[in-house]
Amino acid sequence: MKTHLGRAAAAAAACAITVSLAACGADEEDGRPGGSDAIKVGLLLPETGTARYEKFDRPLIEKEVRGFTLGKGAVLYANARQDASVQSAQVDAMIAKKVDVLIIDAVDAKAIAPSVKKAKAAGIPVVAYDRLAEGPIDAYASFDNEDVGKVQGKALLDALGPKAGTGRIVMMNGSDTDPNARQFKQGAHAVLDGKVHVGKEYDTVDWKPENAAANMTAAISRLGKSEIAGVYSANDGMAGGIITALKDAGVSPLPPVTGQDAELAGVQRIVAGTQYMTVYKPYGPEAAAAAEMAVALARGERISGIINQVVDSPTSKHVPSFLVTGIAVTRNNVKTTVVYDGVYTVDEICTPKLKAACAEIGLE
Repeated sequence: MKTHLGRAAAAAAACAITVSLAACGADEEDGRPGGSDAIKVGLLLPETGTARYEKFDRPLIEKEVRGFTLGKGAVLYANARQDASVQSAQVDAMIAKKVDVLIIDAVDAKAIAPSVKKAKAAGIPVVAYDRLAEGPIDAYASFDNEDVGKVQGKALLDALGPKAGTGRIVMMNGSDTDPNARQFKQGAHAVLDGKVHVGKEYDTVDWKPENAAANMTAAISRLGKSEIAGVYSANDGMAGGIITALKDAGVSPLPPVTGQDAELAGVQRIVAGTQYMTVYKPYGPEAAAAAEMAVALARGERISGIINQVVDSPTSKHVPSFLVTGIAVTRNNVKTTVVYDGVYTVDEICTPKLKAACAEIGLE
């Protein structure tokens, strides 16, 4: 992705210029070339239901770690598949393997705290990734989540236009075990409150599309399909379930539905006109920051030059952080965002069924 190219090369150049031969060349203590760069990074991601983790986050972090360690760093990877207890066991396994640093995207930010404490007790620094894990974390790389909610809320208001004060919207928030979901919701409410009528609001268990679909079906039954002016959906996966429920209920035309993550299916729905928008979050800068922080912490180096904010978690104050802002994607700018940045090609987006819709917006 064009948003983060060059960081690894810059780090390598800086190493060549400013770091001693013991760091960039031969290591006198263990006799290995580049021994001080041969660190082990444990990477724990939360689930596979959302496409981003395997398609973007994992390969980007692995690439950045290789760059910052001159190709000598190893990434030990595990995915918890949306099970907090599995992730806790994975932390134990990483400690047993004596990784030098952990990058953790928590399934449950609160439940992971004891595992973070174990890692710290073993002398392993912890970088919270994408979600602000509780416990004594050393650094945090994510997106400005409250701003993401504001971007979604503003886009929904734009889509509603003069109808914002009529009808009701349904708010489909993410899982209440995810601190990001609370921040998205907070940001959305900051924009929407006082300008729309919220008919029903849900916290969706595990972010699952099927749970969002069930919630949407209940909202339609409660409010009446003609009364739903729009739907705030916190991410694209849930948006897919919501749109299916709306179609199954015979809602036509479909109300504007928001999303997040710029998943391929979500972008295709935007092109088709069934989903109004998504939030494109450039994963490159987030992954690069996490990798750079992790490598620096493993080496015992300062990370003050990497961070751009300081945030508080329920258990840690003044956490050094790097936060990235998101971008609203609608039919008007698919080409200049996710296509331009190389996230998807036109061929990937424009299936035979979408050829005409793609032509309408200049995706040819």
